[in-house]
Amino acid sequence: MEVEKATGNFSRECMVGSGAFGNVYRGTLEGGWVVAIKKAHQDSYQRVQEFRNEVELLSKVKHNNLLGLVGFCEELGQKVLVYEYVGNGSLLDYILGKRGMSLTWRQRVNIALGAAKGITHLHEGVKPGIIHRDLKPSNILIGDGFEAKISDFGLVKSGPVGDKSHVSSQIKGTPGYLDPAYCSTFHLTPFSDVYSFGVILLQLVTARPAVVTGRDPSQYYHIVEWARPSVEQGKIGDILDANLLMQPCNMEMMLKMGRLGLRCTEKVPRRRPTMAQICQELEEALRSSTDGFVQRRQLHPTTYFRPENDNESETFVSTDGVRLQRFYVEMEGMPPLEDPSMKAFEISGVSLDMEKMKKIMGSMYL
Repeated sequence: MEVEKATGNFSRECMVGSGAFGNVYRGTLEGGWVVAIKKAHQDSYQRVQEFRNEVELLSKVKHNNLLGLVGFCEELGQKVLVYEYVGNGSLLDYILGKRGMSLTWRQRVNIALGAAKGITHLHEGVKPGIIHRDLKPSNILIGDGFEAKISDFGLVKSGPVGDKSHVSSQIKGTPGYLDPAYCSTFHLTPFSDVYSFGVILLQLVTARPAVVTGRDPSQYYHIVEWARPSVEQGKIGDILDANLLMQPCNMEMMLKMGRLGLRCTEKVPRRRPTMAQICQELEEALRSSTDGFVQRRQLHPTTYFRPENDNESETFVSTDGVRLQRFYVEMEGMPPLEDPSMKAFEISGVSLDMEKMKKIMGSMYL
């Protein structure tokens, strides 16, 4: 089988990710074409027809902001999906600082806009529409030009058709990104993806996880409620990613993204914007805010303090009166880091403990 040759017989050295549905390998086909190959676990598909249905569904979607399905293989009981390879990591890598660099405010907006366009195509560009059901930063790959590519279609489901408003579905997805309305009613709609996207918008602004555990392990804080007071009061600087405080930043645009994130996570699904409306609002906000761009440094100067001893590998930064400390690690001589670029293929399809979800999302949601 060609994919076995491309991956060194699915060797551990070629494996770049693992999830509930299968392992992902980096493979090189004849002619030097690099691809991502997902080999499904034996129990990932209960029936052969389920696998074929997913292939048929994915073959319909072609968009610059969606990870492309190159081909598939169904042979001797093995089920393999072959995708285009994107080697620049996932959005989660950048939010967590794993790539060794921080995204600029403009890169964050462009990534949000690209992801929104990809999801819009799923919802409206094919018939029947497709609901992703597992949108999160690790499932948004970053291309060489910092364009977004939606990936991980293992949980996709056809949306409602005709005059139906929803499809009934077992709850699957990732805690923190799951629509509370979906969790309480089992009614899956395109607005379920909108909720997840709203959480991602808030993460782009704040670089915070979707769910934070307090000192008491039984306490959970969701990013929506954590960010709401500052966003509603227009104090976006209080929750802004600290990396944006140290570079030119369009505060107006970040505030608009925060407000849009709150609208996407409205408790009542029909009050949320559609993905097409989100695309339009992001484009309009980007155009208008670019004209009135104000650098953060001009409003709140950043002062850098070098230690007297040049041998010390640290720098103190004072931003808005907050004293931060940066540490520099000498990388020379260190072994190369393991390539994390395909972590975004991991799939977290879980059956949820509803009592735990109530603690995470807050009783006001469920």
